[in-house]
Amino acid sequence: PNLHTRIRRPRSMASVATNGKRLCVIGAGPSGTAQLRSFKTLQDQGVAIPQIVCFEKQAELGGLWNYNWRTGLNAKGEPVHGSMYRYLWSNGPKEALEFADYGFEEHFGHAIPSYPPREVLFDYIKGRVEKAGVRPWIRFNSTVRRVTYSEETKLFTVVVETDGPSEISETFDHVVVASGHFSTPFVPSFPGFEKFEGRIMHAHDFRDAVEFRGKDVLIIGSSYSAEDISSQLYKYGVNHVTLCYRSAPMPFSWPDNFDVRPLITHVNKDTCYFKDGTSKRMDAIILCTGYIHHFPFMEDKLKLKTQNRLVPAMLHKGILFKDNHNLMYLGMQDQWFTFNMFDIQAWYARDVVMGRITLSPVQDLENEYNALRAKEDSLEGDEVKFYKHKLQI
Repeated sequence: PNLHTRIRRPRSMASVATNGKRLCVIGAGPSGTAQLRSFKTLQDQGVAIPQIVCFEKQAELGGLWNYNWRTGLNAKGEPVHGSMYRYLWSNGPKEALEFADYGFEEHFGHAIPSYPPREVLFDYIKGRVEKAGVRPWIRFNSTVRRVTYSEETKLFTVVVETDGPSEISETFDHVVVASGHFSTPFVPSFPGFEKFEGRIMHAHDFRDAVEFRGKDVLIIGSSYSAEDISSQLYKYGVNHVTLCYRSAPMPFSWPDNFDVRPLITHVNKDTCYFKDGTSKRMDAIILCTGYIHHFPFMEDKLKLKTQNRLVPAMLHKGILFKDNHNLMYLGMQDQWFTFNMFDIQAWYARDVVMGRITLSPVQDLENEYNALRAKEDSLEGDEVKFYKHKLQI
């Protein structure tokens, strides 16, 4: 679409005094650029901030919102980061996503509908970065290979592969991991998959529903991607969709050419069998089974290991790595109102780095963390939705 983007050009990035520290941000998606924006706010006030370097493996910012037609590996042989498909629309209203300091109407110059397509949100994210003037802080086509920490020097070493002939290595006082957790798919297997006569794919590799026109498709899963991809299939002419679930079905009234069944048990050639004893022939199976938190570039003692939940493991305040508060992870929670949450976390992380927030004793932080985990574990039904909203506020 013609987005009619209106962007105020950034002021000159002339050298500004730093406080002698260095900070590394990994990833230039919405969370990573929120971190850059938070420090730029202080810099614009004349405050000395750390020297900031943001490493982004893609050729453009935007993270998942930066659509890539490729699946599997990218042009450099790296796993493709993006999970977006061509005709994706926001499944949340823009009013719940809008940045507090940069509105949609400011960006586009006029009001837009509440549920915009991917291209609109991508353009909006880029516009905020351009307005802030932090794009020069980002090094594109730069894949972080290793992050280690020295107890002796109290510094992180970040090894990066660029387009050059060799890897580069730099040291930092702080590291912010903002690479997200929706790029490495969780891919379960069922008996008979290896002999299935149709197509099997994860939602991560779904790019276009047109290829499934006239087909019978099985969707495994019952969350956002299952709902969204099923709708895409219907829109672009699928013959029939069967949705199967592990714990509970989605509470929707589906079209006449949809049916819902309990989880698949096994496959025999082109036929899928389900826990209720029924079976159906399928042309394709799409696994909408979620993603895993995966940070292969982090030294094991620095690596976040958690499930997708409201209170992630190993993080104080949902941000600070328990064993080293100079390491921070942004956006690692199960998410609803993403952009706002990223901003809040980025501003909090910034103020910890700048010494504007004095953290409680470690044992108090641990007690708070344990209490929040216990609260989440006790929730049922609609309580989960309310608590998720409350946490993100």
